[in-house]
This record gives sequence, C-alpha cells and structure tokens, in this order.
Amino acid sequence: MSSLHVSLEQLRKYNQPGPRYTSYPPATHFTQEFQTSGIRHQTSPLSLYFHLPFCSRQCLYCGCTNIVTGDQKRSAEYMAYLERELDLRAALISEKSEVVQIQLGGGTPTFFLSEELEQLGQMIRNRFPIAANLEAGVEIDPRAMSKEKAYALRRAGFNRASLGVQDTNPLVQETIMRIQPLEMIAEKNQWLRDVGMESINFDLIYGLPNQTVKSFDRTLDEMLQLAPDRFAIYSYAHIPWIKSFQKAYEDRLPSPETKLELLQLIIEKLTGAGYVYIGMDHFAKPDDAMARALTDGSLQRNFQGYSTHKGVDLHGFGMSAISHAGGCYFQNHKELADYYAELTAGQLPLLRGYTMTKEDRLRYHAIMHIMCNLYIDYAKLSQEMNIDFAAHFKTEIASLDDLEQDGLVRREPGGLHVTPLGRLFIRIIAMRFDAYLQNDQRKGRYSQTV
Repeated sequence: MSSLHVSLEQLRKYNQPGPRYTSYPPATHFTQEFQTSGIRHQTSPLSLYFHLPFCSRQCLYCGCTNIVTGDQKRSAEYMAYLERELDLRAALISEKSEVVQIQLGGGTPTFFLSEELEQLGQMIRNRFPIAANLEAGVEIDPRAMSKEKAYALRRAGFNRASLGVQDTNPLVQETIMRIQPLEMIAEKNQWLRDVGMESINFDLIYGLPNQTVKSFDRTLDEMLQLAPDRFAIYSYAHIPWIKSFQKAYEDRLPSPETKLELLQLIIEKLTGAGYVYIGMDHFAKPDDAMARALTDGSLQRNFQGYSTHKGVDLHGFGMSAISHAGGCYFQNHKELADYYAELTAGQLPLLRGYTMTKEDRLRYHAIMHIMCNLYIDYAKLSQEMNIDFAAHFKTEIASLDDLEQDGLVRREPGGLHVTPLGRLFIRIIAMRFDAYLQNDQRKGRYSQTV
C-alpha cells in the first residue's frame, strides 16, 4: 500500500463501540454451558498459546490478566501446572496434528528463568510433532530481558519476538510506571537480532497519559530508526472500573480529538515509511510473513490479533487462556487458585466457552474474510459454505450503501471488496455481518472501533 492519508472527519464519524472480532461471536457471549467434544482427536494444524501471567511490577496502563509478584519461585510452580495441563489436553488431540505456531504472552513471559523457558520448549516437543516451518513468538518486556534469556528463547525454538515499547517519551513512561530508556530498547532489540530472531515486532500504544502528537511523532521516528519488521500500535483502553490504578492519571489523558490525530499520524507515517497496513493495529514490512499472508490469503485473526497460518486449531494454556477448536471456544479459569485446583483434581481448568451454531460458522467465515482477506468472493464462499452467499446475506450486503458512498467498500455482482480507506474501518464493515449486535446489551463493553 502506498502512503495513506486519513480524514479526521471520517475517523470521528466511525469511532463507535464494536467487537474486535478475535472470535465470533465475541467472548462476551461465552457461558458455562458449552462443549469440548468437537476437539477430540481431530487432525488439524495447531497453534499453541501459553499465558505466563507474572510481572515483577505493575504498569499502570495495563489491562492484561496478570499477577504482580517478586517471588521468583512462583514461576517454577506454574510450570509444573502447565505440564499437567499439557498432558490433559494432548490426550484429546490427534497425534498427527503438527504444531505450526506457538505464542507466549502475559504478564511478562521473560519473568520466567532462562532454564524454565527452555524447559517449556522441551515440554511442547515432548507432546506434539513440530512443523518444519514453525513460527514461534514471544512477548518481551525490555526491562526483564537478559542476553542469556535471548539465547534461551532461541534454543527453545522461538524465532519471533515482540518488544513492549509503548512509548519512548520519559514523561509518559514515568506516568505509566514503565521506565525503559531508548538505549535499553535498542540494546535488547540488537540482542534479539544477534541470536537470530527472524522477525521483531514493536508494540506501542497511543492515547496514553501525557502523550501528544508531537511527542509520539518523535517516538515513531526513534522506532523507525531501529527498523522492526512489524509494528502493533494499539489504542489505549481506559478501564478504571476494572483496573482501578488507572484512575491515577485520568486528568492527563489526551482528548478524543488528540487521540484521533495520533491515529492519523501513525497510519500516515508508517505507510509513508514503506510499511504495509495489515489492518486495525498492525503494520509490516512488505517482505515480512504477515504482509505475505495478507497477499496470499493465509492471514488469520484470533485472540492474539492478526497472525499467519490460517485454518489452525488454537489451544490456549495457562490461567485465562482461550482456545478455539472444532467449532468450540473455551476459556480457562481466570483466578490462579481455581486454575491450580482443577488441575490438581485431574480436570481441564475450564471456566466458560461457547459452541458455535451453523449460522455462527457462516458469519464467522464472512467476517474473517472481511477482516483478513479484505474481500468476499460470493461464488467461492458459496461453494465453501454450501449456501448461496449473496442470497443468504442479501440484507447485510444491501446495508452497505452508506459505506460504499464513503469509499470504504466496493460492491460488484460477484463480490465485495474493502478499499484501502476501508482498512481503517474494517470493524465497522464486519459489524454489518454480525447477527448479535442489533440486540446486544453488551455493546457498551466493546472498545471504540478507531
């Protein structure tokens, strides 16, 4: 994509609450009435996610499910329970299912010791066949990263890393209690390059307290100098009713207008620097695997956001982790004590989930084609879904008049195309195919689409 210029007027118009479509239906529909029978012994490529929840300190912007502790011994205990869960889950999965993707998230995965990170890699290999083209990524807090851990991650098989930068401005860092000078970020980035990481992503956040367009412009310039393969730049979620510590800086948050200007800056600057706008929060160099996946149709969207390897079964391990396999979603207990108790009893530590209906599956495929492929070929999806797509979704397609007038989509007799401008508002387009939204009382719990 060439450099993209964004209208603030359109950003304002389409800035409304809506699902992020990391699942369909969204996780707000999960209940304690669900089944896992669909996952049993089916042969599918596997994507494994491990939630490693511990952090040595609390960053004030964070909305993740984490546990703040200074007790290093807790990581070894957690590893023992992860191994129990791996054994229970592996017994349900076909021995022919290859692992094509692994992701460590948190919390702070690098809270764990070097030998524990290597141990986790071995635990996975002891239970599952590993694909030759494995993509294995890990989220990294630069403050908790040593050169020894960089080497340990490579020995464990990890070949992709995501550095949690957020912002390089000292005032912003001090406000959110995440002090990590630019020199530290550059050093850790170089370590990861030196050990052979094939792709490095920088996570940033816009809308943080004391952030301005001018200050974030400098942050982007500093990050572009380090030339990461990808950027994931998320909109800050202010949820003080869940994370009370966020109340500490409510009076220093950017105005809604400034936040829209920040988004405009991000898109124009990164696309101007040659990065491909994947959609929503993600940007990648043209030769990166994510940009190639967008081109060849293998991009997918799940609870880790956009990633490669379409058509995999996702199995999540650790407290709060979510899985999607065999038409079922299921989530582990969110409290550590409950997670441990279920595993001690020899049970999968499942809290809630959702079994997709036939209609859910149809709409899931339609929404994922919009979110990931940026087009819908009516004939192709009709054949894949065994329906007449244009007839089944006649009302939804007709509802796109206003979006077409605004240049977000282009409708043709044989299909629907998302325009380059429409990528900015991809959730808005997908929402037209969501059967639950009209009467969804949960809508106020969704984040803003822009």
